[in-house]
Amino acid sequence: MNFYPEDIYQHIIASQFNAEFMANPKTAQRESQPKPAIEKPYKSNESLIDLLKPEKLQIPPISLLSAIQNRCSCRKFSNQPLTIQELSFLLWATQGVKKANKNAKYTDNLHKTVPSAGARQPFETYLIINNIEGLKKGLYRYLSLEHKLCFIRNEQNIEAELIEACIGQKFVAQGAVIFIWAAIPYRTEWRYGVNAYKIIAQETGHICQNLYLAVQAINAGTCAISAYDQKMIDKIIDVDGKNELAVYLAPVGKISS
Repeated sequence: MNFYPEDIYQHIIASQFNAEFMANPKTAQRESQPKPAIEKPYKSNESLIDLLKPEKLQIPPISLLSAIQNRCSCRKFSNQPLTIQELSFLLWATQGVKKANKNAKYTDNLHKTVPSAGARQPFETYLIINNIEGLKKGLYRYLSLEHKLCFIRNEQNIEAELIEACIGQKFVAQGAVIFIWAAIPYRTEWRYGVNAYKIIAQETGHICQNLYLAVQAINAGTCAISAYDQKMIDKIIDVDGKNELAVYLAPVGKISS
């Protein structure tokens, strides 16, 4: 089983902000290469679904102390669906845009709900939706700039493929929704060169921790998954594993009593 690409792993281990690199950083930015877009385009014929704007969300307030205290990994979910409002909240909490200007697609001034070095925002969020009120099952992508969902495809055997890709962890496919975060390394490489791989690894933790805390407000649970077959997960979300690759996933569902 090929869990992790060896070249990516070696980059993460080897990369350091050393004096030599800082004195003469060879990056695309330093060479005046154009900024990469921070959101993948979508096709004109793809179906977009509106999500609730952050100011319209009515999520029960909980204290940060309570969210941290109750944070745990949940591997047992009930059959209760999540609402569109709850999904909107989780997407905003993990990759939502707080501040952007008119050129947000290429800007360094795009601020999301999680920190990103240089505001390079290397992630795309894919969702395998199983049990969300009003949404059909299938693979979706979150468009953070628009705060919308983009429907990609419906696939009958996607749950079986997901279990196989996650090394037989059946509970993963039982979530009402499975978050899969993919990174486009060049977005961060453009500014930070080889150090991008370490930065991306760190930033996936920021995202998933926000998910762990956010689910506490909707009586749901999650469990971060890093034990998966890299090539299989990349295939499920239709990425090439080089210019874009899956880096982390987490199922979410209502807590089973």
